Amino acid sequence: MNAAVPLLDLKAQYATIREEVRAAVDRVLESQYFILGPEVEALEEEVAAYCQCRYGIGVSSGSDALLVALMAIDIQPGDEVITTPYTFFATAGAIVRLGAKPVFVDIDPVTYNLDPARLEAAVTPRSRAILPVHLYGQMSDMQPVMEVAQRHGLVVIEDAAQAIGAEYRGQRAGSIGQMGCFSFFPSKNLGGVGDGGMVTTNDAALADRLKLLRGHGARPKYHHKVVGGNFRLDALQAAVLRVKLPYLDGWTAARQRNADAYRRLFAERGLLAGEYLFLPVDAGYGRHIYNQFVIRSQRRDALASYLKQQQIGTEVYYPLPMHLLECFAGLNLTAGAFPESEAAAQETLALPIYPELDGERLGRVVDAICGFYMDILDTGIN
Repeated sequence: MNAAVPLLDLKAQYATIREEVRAAVDRVLESQYFILGPEVEALEEEVAAYCQCRYGIGVSSGSDALLVALMAIDIQPGDEVITTPYTFFATAGAIVRLGAKPVFVDIDPVTYNLDPARLEAAVTPRSRAILPVHLYGQMSDMQPVMEVAQRHGLVVIEDAAQAIGAEYRGQRAGSIGQMGCFSFFPSKNLGGVGDGGMVTTNDAALADRLKLLRGHGARPKYHHKVVGGNFRLDALQAAVLRVKLPYLDGWTAARQRNADAYRRLFAERGLLAGEYLFLPVDAGYGRHIYNQFVIRSQRRDALASYLKQQQIGTEVYYPLPMHLLECFAGLNLTAGAFPESEAAAQETLALPIYPELDGERLGRVVDAICGFYMDILDTGIN
């Protein structure tokens, strides 16, 4: 029987850096300095430089990065933040936690990112910020986003949780807006051994405020200037991430090679040719890091079930757009409000793309998908 192909194999990555990671963990354990400290400061400098930013502020998760970034610009109840309905919950959740209102703009069906052509119409007198999401490892079309923001005096916060190292016309994710928010969740291209995140910025005043807010707003200790939160990054996470960061570009290149291999193999089959299956599209304006490789099929659920039977891992990102989630019912948005996001939620499926995925297993994925569609053709099902 063929070996299983997981959606992601973190053990394979760990095997290549085991001794370095253990040495870094031992270094922290010997220091007994677990919260913030020199490991976090070093990681902040290294990630900021990697992202072409002046400052990095390590925080407790990607979700908290979004929350503290919104707090840093003093988002208040009644304010509006424009974003996409096709994203992970934390994007909209951070807005609502502060009592503000997420104003959704539908996506471009090709890139799955916020459609900038729809952006201007969403601006109102209550608008305070735009929160574009760089989904699946490809940056949003940032030039028109920034133009709208500048015309209306809005802050741009990039949700770059899936996009560390991605580029738009030579600029790195997190360096274009006033702030960029990153996640170090273990499944990310740069993943820790638990939760972790970072906010990047080129604004010294924002960097200072972010550091204040992540430590309960206290400066000095026990003297609280503002009400912040406990958003501090652990030194253990920072130490592990510092081991991994020098490998990141190599891992990204492997993901890009796997994406190219998928495209080549599907093209060689000729069966699909866009009629049965749609592959990810590189928008052509920068570096795609392939945090996910997301295909699209009108038979998504049946295909996912078939691949599961073949022991091939897949994942649906995301089965419901934000406006259809129960917790956001108070926004009074119904099915049909954002048709492109709703269609993507029903049709998209992520395939294995991790750097250690070898050609044999990648070929198995392609063969299984082609087999699924051959069965459809053979039985004459439309």
